[in-house]
Amino acid sequence: MTSLWLDRAPVVPDDDLPGPGESLDALVVGAGLTGLTTSLLLARAGLRVACVEARGVGAVTTGHTTGKVTLLQGTRLSSIRRHQSEEVAAAYVEANREGMEWLLRFCDDHGVAVQRRLAVTYAATEDELESVEAEHGAASELGLAVQWRDRLDVPFPHVGATVLAEQAQLDAMDVLAALVDQLRQHGGTLHQGHRVRSVSKEGRPTVRLAGGAALSAEHLVLATGTPILDRGLYFAKLEPQRSYALALDGAEPMDGMYLSAGSDTRSVRDAPGGKLVVGGAGHVVGRTDSHLAHLDTLRSWAETWYPGTTETHHWSAQDYSPADGVPFVGPMPRGGGRIHVATGFQKWGMANGVAAARTISSDILGDLPSWAQVLSDRSASASGVAEVARINLGVGAALATGAARTLRERLPGAAGPAQASACGVVGVCTHLGGLLKWNDAEETWDCPLHGSRFTPEGEVLEGPATRPLRRRPSGA
Repeated sequence: MTSLWLDRAPVVPDDDLPGPGESLDALVVGAGLTGLTTSLLLARAGLRVACVEARGVGAVTTGHTTGKVTLLQGTRLSSIRRHQSEEVAAAYVEANREGMEWLLRFCDDHGVAVQRRLAVTYAATEDELESVEAEHGAASELGLAVQWRDRLDVPFPHVGATVLAEQAQLDAMDVLAALVDQLRQHGGTLHQGHRVRSVSKEGRPTVRLAGGAALSAEHLVLATGTPILDRGLYFAKLEPQRSYALALDGAEPMDGMYLSAGSDTRSVRDAPGGKLVVGGAGHVVGRTDSHLAHLDTLRSWAETWYPGTTETHHWSAQDYSPADGVPFVGPMPRGGGRIHVATGFQKWGMANGVAAARTISSDILGDLPSWAQVLSDRSASASGVAEVARINLGVGAALATGAARTLRERLPGAAGPAQASACGVVGVCTHLGGLLKWNDAEETWDCPLHGSRFTPEGEVLEGPATRPLRRRPSGA
């Protein structure tokens, strides 16, 4: 499963790791949009910056995005208003506005292609109409020039929509390539294929890499989707979500980027070269019996409403939803003010990722924007606390289901998963011991507790786990 963007991305070369005696001002973990933008902003300010990545540039969320850059984000604004004050909601919009404007300026300055489009949140059925009307009202109250439309120029069913003009779409891998180039021009370095195994915060934060090397810096930034340190208990405040996407040939250009408001969303946009990108059919990571069935759901939808198109790519992406609707960005608790995190973009990482980079770099450099201060000072609302409880009830249910499955597989005559025997690994997550589910679409081990994922051989694909699966004893 290779995304359209990763399939055509150029190979990004590496730099040599800093030596034991080299001094770093900042070490950034994660070479997606957030990590590379943070690295560049700090390097531009004259800091000595290194960015380390466990896999390759854009290998995780950024390389699997649909690439929408917009302030109208499905039903996000009305959701935030249910959990937070108007001041926090306004700060969220301002943060995303700054993130979007910075990103589009960067693309314009460095020759990255961008297509301007309408952003559309639509109701596919009458049941979704109330949610779209609420989003239209929230967006308007927060200063966005949304317009209501009863009809759209699209073939799929809809009964109403809120529309925001002059938004954008792009190929995120083109952006990352330009960010790497600029990072190097400003003295920063990039190091791929180096997974962080542990972090020490005694004095200067120090990370130990899988190969045994250690790097330390005045500031450590964790831009890893979900933080790979448990000190802030972010894994208990986030719900890991997996969603799916298809790229299809033979489509006509579209004037908008469309997203339905239901729980089983459909995302539709075009891409240069007669491509159509269709996404949706999401679920909590590790909590489905068949990932292939979700892809087939999307295929059936695309065949119905876009007959004559031909599938060229299919892939999935992982994102993290915060309990109160607002990303967690800033210093990590018990990190001495030197360890910074960014997580919880809830599938809207293009503008949010750049806003997070602006927040963290400004905090390190001592000039925090007012909107960032409002977002960081927000208090937990009653609805947010209830959402944390709901997330962790789901974790508890997954634990119970896994325990029942283990007991059943240990009964006389019962066989364990064929994949486990074939792979020779112990199917227990190395983060907090969740019993893993086999992902039949991507052939990975996925944790239904907090979203860690592993290759068939047990190597970590994404965290919060940092260590590979244990191998089964020979003959077991």
